[in-house]
Amino acid sequence: MSRIGLFFGTDTGKTRKVAKMIKKKFDDEVMASPLNVNRAEPSAFADYEYLIIGSPTLGEGLLPGLSADCENESWEEFLPEIDDVDLNGKTVAIFGLGDQVGYPDEFLDAMGELYDFVTERGAKVVGSWPTDGYEFAHSEAVGEDGKFVGLALDLDNQSNLTEERLNAWLAQIAPDFDLPL
Repeated sequence: MSRIGLFFGTDTGKTRKVAKMIKKKFDDEVMASPLNVNRAEPSAFADYEYLIIGSPTLGEGLLPGLSADCENESWEEFLPEIDDVDLNGKTVAIFGLGDQVGYPDEFLDAMGELYDFVTERGAKVVGSWPTDGYEFAHSEAVGEDGKFVGLALDLDNQSNLTEERLNAWLAQIAPDFDLPL
C-alpha cells in the first residue's frame, strides 16, 4: 500500500486536475492515486498515516456537495461519514482552490473548513502558505499565524502560478511526508 493518501472533492474537475499534478510527481509506493471523496470509503481515509486533501470553495464559501448545487456528492457528504475517524498521529496537508476576484470575501473558505475538521480530530496539519501575492478581502483559511492553512491556488485568475506554487509547496512539506523530491 502507498504511504500517502490523496483525496479531493471537486465540481468542475479543476481540483482533480491539481490532484493528478501532485500524483504525477510520485510513484505508487509513495502516493496512492487521487481519489474523489464521492467514491471513497471512510476506511480508506483512515488507512493512511499521511494525507493530502484538496477542495475548491464554491459560491458563498461552501464545500463542494449537493447543497452547493454540485451534480454529485462531495466533501459535504463525506465529512459526516468520517466524523468518528481518529486522526491522532496522522499528518495532513491541504490544498484549496478559489477565486479571489469573484469571491474576495470567502476566498478558500472550504480549505478552512477542512482544516478545522481534521485538527478537531487530532491531525497535525503542515504546509501553511503565505498570503503574499493574493488579493482578497477575507478568508476562513487564514490561520492565526496570518498564513493560509494550506496551499492556496486560484486557477481562475493566477493559473500561470499554479505549477510554481505547487512545486514550492511540495518541497515545503517534503520533510514531514518523507517525500523524495
